[in-house]
Amino acid sequence: MDTMPQNLMMLGNPWQLGLVLLVVVLLFGKGKVSDLMGDVAKGIKAFKKGLAEDGDTPAQTPPKPLDHQPEKAGSTTANTESGTRV
Repeated sequence: MDTMPQNLMMLGNPWQLGLVLLVVVLLFGKGKVSDLMGDVAKGIKAFKKGLAEDGDTPAQTPPKPLDHQPEKAGSTTANTESGTRV
């Protein structure tokens, strides 16, 4: 029986993971990978800053009710004999 938890087995063994990381570094270069990780970190910081700013906004005012007048029963002009409206 394998003592590794089921969710860690999905990653493969450490040699396979290391080989994949080596290929990524060889393809993109060390500088490119570090730049990418820096951009990801900036994105996370901007996201957190946006969430913090949303909490600081004052409460919104409730919407105003519409000023509409209900139609009167006799105000529609309909021709009841032919079934068409005028």
